[in-house]
Amino acid sequence: MGFFTKLLSGQPTNDRAGHRGASGEAAAARYLESRGFKVLARNWRFRQWELDLVCRDRDTVVFVEVKTRRAGSMAAPGEALTRKKQARLIKAAGHYLTAYDLWDEPCRFDLASVTDTGRSLTVEHEENVFQLDGQRA
Repeated sequence: MGFFTKLLSGQPTNDRAGHRGASGEAAAARYLESRGFKVLARNWRFRQWELDLVCRDRDTVVFVEVKTRRAGSMAAPGEALTRKKQARLIKAAGHYLTAYDLWDEPCRFDLASVTDTGRSLTVEHEENVFQLDGQRA
């Protein structure tokens, strides 16, 4: 399991949660690309299921959940990755693997926690945050 962080400078972000989330996802995608990941899909949807980012890290398909919070927020971004949310991600990943015939590929679930200071975004990336059985790695 790896853990990485990077400060990304950029335009100040708007305080609206939707804009913050979109900014966080864009920052996470840029960060992952800078680490050699190839982004395959952003906000991939199948019915009510959604995957924030789907990437390839060498031979592994990586489903990345992006959680963005304002600096000083009481809750850490990773706290929102509940068992219920993990189950939804697993379901969505299954639909993605079926849609693109990737069941024979290794895959994992990562978390990108983005902190918004209003002036910059900080991305922390954690690999393999939970297993298919819903247990934390």
